[in-house]
Amino acid sequence: MTTTVVVSPKWLFEHLNDSQVVIVDCRFSLADSQLGQKQYQESHIAGSYYLDLNQDLSSPVGEHGGRHPLPNISDLADKLAKIGVNYQKTLVVAYDDSRLAFASRLWWLLRYLGHEQVAVLDGGFAGWQKAGYPVSEAVPSDRMGEFIPQLQAYKVVDYTYVKNRKDRPDVVLVDARESDRYRGEREPIDKIAGHIPGAVNYPWQEVTDANGFLLPQSEQHQRWKQLEAAKEIVVYCGSGVTACVNLLSLEIAGISKGKLYAGSWSDWISH
Repeated sequence: MTTTVVVSPKWLFEHLNDSQVVIVDCRFSLADSQLGQKQYQESHIAGSYYLDLNQDLSSPVGEHGGRHPLPNISDLADKLAKIGVNYQKTLVVAYDDSRLAFASRLWWLLRYLGHEQVAVLDGGFAGWQKAGYPVSEAVPSDRMGEFIPQLQAYKVVDYTYVKNRKDRPDVVLVDARESDRYRGEREPIDKIAGHIPGAVNYPWQEVTDANGFLLPQSEQHQRWKQLEAAKEIVVYCGSGVTACVNLLSLEIAGISKGKLYAGSWSDWISH
């Protein structure tokens, strides 16, 4: 699949040396926060840079705001400029090896900063390797871009917003976690199990197949059909990361009214 928000491994291979394309490796493991960085050092898509979920795509955890609060905007803008991203000019292609869980976070963050030129790599690193395309252990040197963000504040909501609006008939609250976590039968990370009252469950893993390739556009659209009439769709997960996979799916489906509850369940239970 190649759309405005997704590129295929073949497309990326053909644009590896394009000066207007910057590739970002977003591999990460919630169970081992060093793993993604290690994997990147061992082997990555030739020419790609690494951005870390904890260090680069989130800010430090506080009393509220959840386990992965949104990053400091000017810090992130500086990091993007440093790897050669020019605001609204450079196409950023994000990839991971977790069915787009972390690549989608960067995709969403860039859109939140007003940078529309961003796509995820279909099939991730495994799909790239399987196709026999080049990998490298060489870390590319910094390039100087110019990145002055224009925040799209409407794309993100907080605890108070969710609390005040979740029961309105024209607002749908979507929980992106696995169904057993949604039902409160299992909670591997957060202190309290369950979900926000009134939320419906659309597990983020349903966006891709088992190999991390996105399901066809028609299936993405079919998946959200029942929610299409809603005025607002607010998506959350455990900490505002995998919810972005559902926001990507909504975008592919042509439904551009998704908002992220950035603090998600881990913020909700802190109040």
